[in-house]
Amino acid sequence: MQAELSPALIQRFTAIVGPAGIVTDADALASALTEWRGLYAGCTPALIAPATAGEVAEILTICQSERIGVVPQGGNTGLVGGAIPASTPARPEILLSARRMNAIRELDADNYTITVEAGCILADVQSAAADADRFFPLSLGAEGSCQIGGNISTNAGGTNVLRYGNTRDLVMGLEVVLADGRIFNGLRGLRKDNTGYDLKQLFIGAEGTLGFITAATCKLFPQPRSIATAWVAV
Repeated sequence: MQAELSPALIQRFTAIVGPAGIVTDADALASALTEWRGLYAGCTPALIAPATAGEVAEILTICQSERIGVVPQGGNTGLVGGAIPASTPARPEILLSARRMNAIRELDADNYTITVEAGCILADVQSAAADADRFFPLSLGAEGSCQIGGNISTNAGGTNVLRYGNTRDLVMGLEVVLADGRIFNGLRGLRKDNTGYDLKQLFIGAEGTLGFITAATCKLFPQPRSIATAWVAV
């Protein structure tokens, strides 16, 4: 049996994100409910796409009070089914998408930092850095469709991991909405920050289980001045 939300709940969510921010039609939901190889498929009564951290906070506050499960989704490029909801009538789960949170908030070329929202496509972050003669080194096969929030939530490695580290090594600060709707604002571009607990590390690689990442401040590097390719026999 398909899980459903009451019309009153749908109306409350729509009032927060607007008609453009909620999808309930089964055909329109289909692509978000299937892993691209077809190995995982799920169901949900609604995909909700907030545009701000404040909207995320309102949505999560309602979900907590109504005991509605939440499955975060970025570009849906993962291969383990972690972004596919498994909603049931007894335990409905909404799909919370970051796709409308796609602004590059700030690029500080002098400090070699970029602050981006979670729904930014990885390739767009790379391009923005390149336009400022800076380099964002995270690179992987799905960079044209994966989102930076998903990269952070899974601590992605990519092709440059040996030189620049995992995504964890590229993140300087995070903005995260917790399950009860509180907003953790840890967006910092300070490189030497020894002020207490490094709380951002809890959310990196946690796959959305501890909070919904809405924005991040990441490190940039000088543009490589030359690139060499070597073929090595094994």
